Amino acid sequence: MQPIRSTALALLHLRCPRCHRGPLFTYPARNLAKFALMPEACPVCSFYYEPEPGFYYGAMYISSGFSTLLMLLTGMALNFLANDPPAWVYVVSVAAVVLPLTPLLYRYARAVMLYAFGGTRFDPRYLQG
Repeated sequence: MQPIRSTALALLHLRCPRCHRGPLFTYPARNLAKFALMPEACPVCSFYYEPEPGFYYGAMYISSGFSTLLMLLTGMALNFLANDPPAWVYVVSVAAVVLPLTPLLYRYARAVMLYAFGGTRFDPRYLQG
């Protein structure tokens, strides 16, 4: 796996916060039965992905923020583009946008939590492979 120098790009690619090479998740997001499975540690640098029990409970707040932002953007787009349709159109549209993106919102909420509060930073020693 190629190393990524930028922390922001490593986060977007869901890579380990220490080496920027190891994947954070075991299966692709389209595998709905296993999209949430994470390895115990990074296969490249052995960074433990769960610093303490219950660490990812805080990711629920981040995921809620992502969902709220999507709901607001969808609602504003409908208001301006569809001339304020009936309430059922808002509900169906928000559900049609948020529900398919739930696996991605879940993954990125966990990644943001790990990058922000995981207790490690990028270590360039792992760039060599």
